[in-house]
Amino acid sequence: MAYRGCLVCTGNICRSPMAESVFRARIVEAGLDGVVEADSAGTDGRHAGDGADPRAVAVLEENGYAADHTARRFDPSWFARLDPVVALDASHPRTLRRLAPTQRDADKVRLLRSYDPGAGDDLDVPDPYYGETDGFYACLEMVEAAGTGLLSSIREQAEGQAA
Repeated sequence: MAYRGCLVCTGNICRSPMAESVFRARIVEAGLDGVVEADSAGTDGRHAGDGADPRAVAVLEENGYAADHTARRFDPSWFARLDPVVALDASHPRTLRRLAPTQRDADKVRLLRSYDPGAGDDLDVPDPYYGETDGFYACLEMVEAAGTGLLSSIREQAEGQAA
């Protein structure tokens, strides 16, 4: 059985698809493909069915990441099959915890940058949607910095489940 994580932002066209692409690359690099799965979604469904923002796609591809993506809205029924639900800014955990069917499910929600020891007190990944391309580069740097810690945490939990 695979260990599944879902990265969540607002519209699922900028931050969470970038985080999903980076995390999938980390999974493959670690030899955990098929053991750990990454997914993404948005708390809002207004972009459901759309591709990722073209600026996000350009930044991902420029940095060697896959950028194939279709936006979708987070469904509360997914909590049952997810291990971490990883939010990109402080507004998302509040929304996700309200959607959680149980307290155990609500406890699965964490902020992505909480996995980055260098993040300090600011754990938000700012939404680059309304800004220039440099915001997408900043987003990529933040998700890359947190990706190693997230993978390490998931690896520990997955190995604990297998034991």
